[in-house]
Amino acid sequence: MLEYTYKNFYELIEHNVQVSPKKPVLFIEDRKVDYLRLKQKIDTFARFLEFSGISKGDKVGIIVGNSEEFIISLFAISKIGSVAVPINTFLKNEEFEYILNDCSAKMLICSPAYEQETKTLLDSTKIEKIVWTDAYDKLDERNYSFSEITVSNETHEQIKNPPTLDDLACIVYTSGTTGKPKGAMLSYRNMFSNCISGKEAFGINKDDRFIVFLPMFHSFTLTIMVLLPIYVGASLVVVKSVFPFANVLKQALLKQVTIFLGVPTLYTALLKAKIPWYFMWFNKIRIFISGSAPLSEQALIDFGKKFKKATLLEGYGLSECSPAVSVNRMDWQKPLSVGLPLACCEVKIVGDEMMELPAGKVGEIIVKGDCVMRGYLNRVDVTNETIINGWLLTGDLGKMDEDGFVYIVDRKKDLIITKGINVYPREIEEVIFKYEGVDSVAVIGIKDEMSDEEVVAFVQPKEDAVLKEADIKRYLKGHLANFKIPKQIYFVEELPKNATGKVLKRVLKEKVAEGIFQKAKN
Repeated sequence: MLEYTYKNFYELIEHNVQVSPKKPVLFIEDRKVDYLRLKQKIDTFARFLEFSGISKGDKVGIIVGNSEEFIISLFAISKIGSVAVPINTFLKNEEFEYILNDCSAKMLICSPAYEQETKTLLDSTKIEKIVWTDAYDKLDERNYSFSEITVSNETHEQIKNPPTLDDLACIVYTSGTTGKPKGAMLSYRNMFSNCISGKEAFGINKDDRFIVFLPMFHSFTLTIMVLLPIYVGASLVVVKSVFPFANVLKQALLKQVTIFLGVPTLYTALLKAKIPWYFMWFNKIRIFISGSAPLSEQALIDFGKKFKKATLLEGYGLSECSPAVSVNRMDWQKPLSVGLPLACCEVKIVGDEMMELPAGKVGEIIVKGDCVMRGYLNRVDVTNETIINGWLLTGDLGKMDEDGFVYIVDRKKDLIITKGINVYPREIEEVIFKYEGVDSVAVIGIKDEMSDEEVVAFVQPKEDAVLKEADIKRYLKGHLANFKIPKQIYFVEELPKNATGKVLKRVLKEKVAEGIFQKAKN
């Protein structure tokens, strides 16, 4: 049973200020921010939130890239007991609008970089105010400047009704095969259980430095790369973007990073890249952590040969589990496995009747424990289908060996993972179906040469309709994030279906592999 030292995120900051007030918590480009200064800014912003009418339980949206402002917002929201809703910054206006309306957010913290897709949200949602994180020249009674708010030293130390372990901390939106995104409700207990388990599994301590270049809105980054280091009193090296990747390596070297987290495509690219000798000689990285999809056994072997001073550990998780479920250990790893279950959860492999299967048998992975979400916001029906007697049905197919190591075999759902980001076919299908002349559509993921997945769409036109790939892609750019837009669109006379009319996506994948489909001409 896990023991919890803190009840909410803000207590982490309070503790670290008492222990090491002048220790740098953030390294951002050429700046350092110590724990004391971070707390001062959090207190100031929390005061603004309260004075703006944000109270316990209210939802605050965050559409902000990797930055000090993202972290200040997260902890200030926690201090007053309201709920943070970090949102994928790659989305488009309609997608932002849906999420903010679904969670009834009262305030939005946003970067001007996303103004084009967010400027109408004050009119189309329940948002009362937007706080802009960088220079913004259209400030008024509903648009505020983050820097002007936090430059003040006016703070309040009184917390009237601080959040507790089982209060709602964050809502992380994850799309599903049934269409619109669903908000996974994560409590402080959920997210702290991952921090406690991660500290134990990786041997994390206050002297470690994490590099954060994957988007902070992602549950993996949010818990393991932002909260975990602060949980142990360590430091974060914040990089605004993974591009150019040479800058990520530069920051890792100069700031003496010890913990490096990424996704399989990134590690595949690292293997192929010509990395300067001085980086290989002087870097301090001791652990590389990989999530989202397994690396090949050869890739693991080659990585070990290239980076002899560090250990690459693969893991598995999902947003509904806050998000980490299992990971290989420093002293015990198995190729192609996603490791042993973390201390925060129990994992089983079950058949169709929810009966546990013996070692080596393939079935659905189910998870139970403190990391499992409270449920989906406003979706009691889906929650009851997903969590049964405390067990979360992941929808992923896997197996477990005699030692308890978990292996991912396939995805029961039609989830596509491209560059470490989840893409859900049904959402794309619904948008394409609205395009004039489309009779039917199916979207699948096709593995590419780097073991990533490309989004591919199959469109069945209506009779006499003349459709062009370029026109559909142009239309999609106005409705979907770029990473969701199919790389290829194939036009077919008829989609393969079973007796009940369900599209046989497996058949489509087989035909692509056989080279039967040719790229459409524009």
